[in-house]
Amino acid sequence: MVEPDIFYILGNRVRRDLLSHLTCTECYFSFLSSKVSVSSTAVAKHLKIMEREGILRSYEREGPFLGPARKYYDIDIARTYVVTITSNLFWYRGLELEPLEVPEIEAGDDLLGMINSFLELTDELEEILRSLRSVEARRDGLMAGIKARYLEEAGDMTQLAVLHYLLLHGRATVDELSDRFNLKEREVMAKVKELGRFVPLKIKDGVIEIDRIRLKRSGEGDAGTD
Repeated sequence: MVEPDIFYILGNRVRRDLLSHLTCTECYFSFLSSKVSVSSTAVAKHLKIMEREGILRSYEREGPFLGPARKYYDIDIARTYVVTITSNLFWYRGLELEPLEVPEIEAGDDLLGMINSFLELTDELEEILRSLRSVEARRDGLMAGIKARYLEEAGDMTQLAVLHYLLLHGRATVDELSDRFNLKEREVMAKVKELGRFVPLKIKDGVIEIDRIRLKRSGEGDAGTD
């Protein structure tokens, strides 16, 4: 499945409100429509967008009273997003939650015990976020230093942009870089070759990445590309 455009989805206040209601209870269309301050036509459009992006699924179910079946909506994604936006970094990663083993709630489970467990996990999450702030502050500072030093030594903004992309995404294809920087493939390869004079790279089957093994041995003075 293609990664949903989560920034596009969450960039709209109405869609955020609809998602909030859907995390509280199962919802049919008219209920959702009554909870936001836009027309039912607009609500239908927002729901359709989120369903198209793979955020929601819809299904019909008989109501508690006589009458036609109602169309219900449910969140159809289980993912955590980690996002960093600074003057030196813009990256995000979606972490799938489906494979995690979620314990089933038994009928006899104590409500207050479950609430306490949830709050303890929230405290644990806060600890992780504190660590993340520290790591991202360090990465941001290092990226700023890398940019300044590379421009000082190589002086080429396009090479730096390729390096920046590889650092944030781990690897890239020639096609990706061609689209990203509006360059012909041969121009991409020329820039990569020049970059390889300063940073050790691996290039195989059109995939480019930083050679981390050779990077650790950089003190021997051998950068270059394979």
